[in-house]
Amino acid sequence: MEQYELFLQTLIAGFMLGGLYALIGLGMALIMGVMRVINLAHGDFMMIAMYIAYWLFTLFEIDPYVSVFIAAPALFLFGLVIQKYLLTPVMKVESILPHNLVILTVGLAMVFSNLATVFFTGDYRSTPVSYASNAWYLTDYWPDSPIELSLSMPWTLSFVVAVIITIALWIFLTKTDTGKSIRATAQDVDAALLLGVNVNRVRMVTFGIGLVLVAAAGCLFIPIYYLYPALGKQFTNVGFVITVIGGMGSTNGAVIGGLILGIFESMTATYIGMGWAPVGRFAIFVAALVFLPGGIASIIRKRRLGK
Repeated sequence: MEQYELFLQTLIAGFMLGGLYALIGLGMALIMGVMRVINLAHGDFMMIAMYIAYWLFTLFEIDPYVSVFIAAPALFLFGLVIQKYLLTPVMKVESILPHNLVILTVGLAMVFSNLATVFFTGDYRSTPVSYASNAWYLTDYWPDSPIELSLSMPWTLSFVVAVIITIALWIFLTKTDTGKSIRATAQDVDAALLLGVNVNRVRMVTFGIGLVLVAAAGCLFIPIYYLYPALGKQFTNVGFVITVIGGMGSTNGAVIGGLILGIFESMTATYIGMGWAPVGRFAIFVAALVFLPGGIASIIRKRRLGK
């Protein structure tokens, strides 16, 4: 019974971690789908949002979950500026380098990371919220339960908020004109232009939304993670792995890929060791490239065509 409880506890913890990972992957997948570029500064934008949440908590005692409503709009506006004045001009320039946009995002990541080190030093920081050590127990709601499960309150809150944001994104993409324009541009840029879609505007909005998602993820992670300037690289890697697992540019695949990665890392950490979680991430990344190069999106596509 103890082994069963451990497995179930690990599975639920991995599912919750995967829900937060899905937000990171969704932002990167959206940008990839519309702009056809991997944003290798994605995690560093998340790091900026985490510092916003940290200073709001430190200076004004604003809860990190409330800071989502400040950090996310701030990153959206920042994304519009980055897209308009940096990315768009580079997209228009003829270059011998086929991936100049990717190189630009690498440069942005280096700039953000070094600026954070200069301004905030390399110290590890955290937001010691009052409920950090709180947990809820299954037996509190089901006294006759044969198993005993305990779940961290911050993890539970972060997961619930992540689910709400994911559902809101799905409604936005499927029910609004702007969302439909984003999907049309991601599927076929030329066809979108013929239909009268302002592709440049859609790219700006999409980049901003991608940063909103990763900013929200940063605010949800800050109560349960330490913050330091180099943190962005870790979450850029996470987003990239999820994008590969889910299929380049696929939002549905990103959600599934995030859950798979979260569960896989949780299982690896529990049954092999905490230090092996990054190794497990790399292993599943390589396995996806070798055995499922089209990602989960290719499976979804085949099932739709089969129907």
